[in-house]
Parts: sequence; structure tokens; C-alpha cells
Amino acid sequence: MTAPTRPSAARPGRPADLRGGPRARGTGRPSPPARRRPGASRTPWLYLAPALVVLGGLLAYPIYQLGLISLFHYTQAQVSGGEPTTFKGFGNYSELLADDQFWQVLLATVVFAAVCVVSTLAVGCALAVLLTRVRALPRLALMLAGLGAWATPAITGSTVWLFLFDADFGPVNRVLGLGDFSWTYGRYSAFFLVLLEVVWCSFPFVMVTVYAGIRAVPAEVLEAASLDGASPWRIWRSVLAPMLRPILTVVTIQSVIWDFKVFTQIYVMTGGGGIAGQNLVLNVYAYQQAFASSQYSLGAAIGVVMLLILLAVTLVYLRLLRRQGEEL
Repeated sequence: MTAPTRPSAARPGRPADLRGGPRARGTGRPSPPARRRPGASRTPWLYLAPALVVLGGLLAYPIYQLGLISLFHYTQAQVSGGEPTTFKGFGNYSELLADDQFWQVLLATVVFAAVCVVSTLAVGCALAVLLTRVRALPRLALMLAGLGAWATPAITGSTVWLFLFDADFGPVNRVLGLGDFSWTYGRYSAFFLVLLEVVWCSFPFVMVTVYAGIRAVPAEVLEAASLDGASPWRIWRSVLAPMLRPILTVVTIQSVIWDFKVFTQIYVMTGGGGIAGQNLVLNVYAYQQAFASSQYSLGAAIGVVMLLILLAVTLVYLRLLRRQGEEL
């Protein structure tokens, strides 16, 4: 008897008549990638073109004008036509960097913005987690309260907070038993008061954005972490924060930009920068130089410096995330 012959069927998972698969038939080499249609790479740019044109007109041109003014000697005399405009090159920047007050204001701005960003992220993320743990009615009330704070104009919110902490009629001093204590007189108390207002009007953006990200996390992942005995803080640090890192990147960059260039809250709540300029930040300092002192070119130079600082911080942060392998 002869042994039965093995059928000539193809190996399981690899049919004999498979054509155009990951490997070409009869060869061990991968098949060439599919060709893209001509002009397919330009299609996204066609959709983005209207927005880019608008941004070019509303953003690029003002930045160009800001940089141009910073290179000239441009004061009220030049605006009125009494004196000709003279080119100074980087003279305004040299004058600015040699000013001790500029460095003091820059340091105060960096520290104040950093505290505002950390506080805003902490409050926003904590409330986002709270939204996932409360019932529908409290969740709706908290969302409406947060969105109301976010929608309040900065000048209105600043005025309300000034009334709340007023030395004569404010309810906060009465509740705390502080008498006629003036929150805006001292440097640190005034910064603290502005910090509260900035966090109050900024945390809803972080709360809503992070809450949406948490809702997108599979429930099985959170349930598994809870069954393993992880505390809420451990779940946030080891599970949610790594999964929400792209979202946290966006809200962090937005908060840095908003808090670094804060103007209205400082100007309204400290009366233009506090006593003897003790509560000045870069944006208010630029306003004083440009409009109070009519040194428009010096104010423009401060604006360019602020722009470069914000670009550097954003690029460094994105580069660090890219080194960690994050997809943004």
C-alpha cells in the first residue's frame, strides 16, 4: 500500500490564490506601497487655506508691525508728525535689557504665571474627576457654574472680586474677621487676590476639556484599577494622567499663554500695577511704556520679547513630549 499523499492546499492563514497581499506571490519581498493619487497631499491645505488667510491678516501682519515699530524711535512726537522717525535697530532692546525694572517685572511675571498655571490645572483636573463621581443633577449644576465663570468678562469678574474683598464693604473680611484689611495694599496679598480671580475664570476650560477626555477612557480600565485596590490619586497618576497627556498638553500650553499675558485682572484690581508698580507684569508694563509714557517703540519691544518667550516655552514643551514618544 502506498502512503496517502498530502493535499496541495496552502498553509492555514495564507491562501494559495491570495494576490496583492502583504507579500508578492512567488517572492519573499513585501509588495510595494499603494500609490497616492496626484494632488492628495495638497487637499488638506486647500481646506485650511481660508483659515490661514484669515490668520495671516489678523495675526501675521500685526506681529510684523509690532516688530517694525520696535526697531525705530517712535514716540508721540513721531505720531503727531513733529519729528521724523529714526531707525534705531536693536537700540530699544538694548535699552530694555539694561533696565533693572524690566528684569524685576519679568521675574514677577514668570513666577505669577507659573503659580496661576499650576493652580488652574490642579483645580480644573480635580473638579473634572469630581464630575465623574457625582450624580447628574450636581454635575449639571457644577458645569453651569463653571461655564458661567468662564463666560464672565474679565473686567466684570475683576470688579466683582474687588467688591468681595473690599476693605470697607466686602463680605470676605467680615466672615474672616479681618476688619479693614486691604488686600490690594500689600504686594503679595494683591497678587494672591488676582491669582484667585484668574483661577476662577480659567479653571472651567481645564475642567470641561479634561472631563471630556476622562469620559473617553474605557470604563474597564478604571474598574480594573479599582479592583486592584488603587486609590483615586493612584488611578489619576498612573492611569488617567498618562492616557490624557495629549489633552493635558493642550490645556497647559493654553494656560501658559493666557496667564503669562494677563492684563485686565492686574490693571483693574491693582489700579494699574499696584503701589509704586509693585504688582506690574509684562503686559501692564508694556502698556505703561507705550501709552502712559508715549514710548511706543519701547512698548513694542516688550511685546516682541513676550512673544519670543511664549514661543520658546511652547516649543521646548512640545520637544520634551516628542522625545517621550507622545503623538500630538
